[in-house]
Amino acid sequence: MESGRFLRNSQIVILGLCIALATVASSLILSRGFMRIMRFTREVITVTGSAQQTITSDLAVWNTEISRRESDLQLAYRELQEDLTRVKTYLRDHGVPENEIAVSQVFTATLYKKNPDGYDTNEIEGYRLSRNITVRSSEVQRATRLSREATELINEGIQFTSYAPQYFYTRIDELKVEMLGRATENAKQRATSMASSTGNRIGTIRSAKMGVFQITPPTSTDVSDYGENDTSSLEKKVMAVVSVTFAIN
Repeated sequence: MESGRFLRNSQIVILGLCIALATVASSLILSRGFMRIMRFTREVITVTGSAQQTITSDLAVWNTEISRRESDLQLAYRELQEDLTRVKTYLRDHGVPENEIAVSQVFTATLYKKNPDGYDTNEIEGYRLSRNITVRSSEVQRATRLSREATELINEGIQFTSYAPQYFYTRIDELKVEMLGRATENAKQRATSMASSTGNRIGTIRSAKMGVFQITPPTSTDVSDYGENDTSSLEKKVMAVVSVTFAIN
């Protein structure tokens, strides 16, 4: 009887020891796994990379306006049509092909006489008719020159307004892809330099976030949270920014 009780007690002790050892082993395994996870998530470095390039616009959009003001609506319309013909002839004579010229509809404004206090009355004084003429051309230098010279049409009695051209770069999407790659490479170089200074090495990319593009005049330092998109300058500076997180080995 005594021997049987001793055997059972021994088995219970051995089972308890086995459970205790298994618990300790499991804790060690879980602890190591947790430490690896913590190391994986914490030992990272986040840097900002950038790339910039100067480009020359390859498309000019030049807006102009012609107008006529007369007391008779039909007379104003006839004169406006004559002015349109003369302006289009002028543009063609200066090398602008027909397919680069776009003409808007006629805009009509009724003008009323003013009372002594400066307020409109119900009496019609006349009409102002206008049309917009837009030139879209890849010959950006020609469009720039004409925007300055075409005001000589005023000497011919045409009420002509020339606005400053807008300049665009039509391959901007392709350039953005290329510059993002260069900005990411720049971020890697910065991360490598920072990690090596402490005796570490960078590993794989954990995450990357693209910033906004800044398209500005070459000498401008303006930036915006939403990105700049300058259309006033023939020459432009494009800057791409990325934020990249690397693992540290």
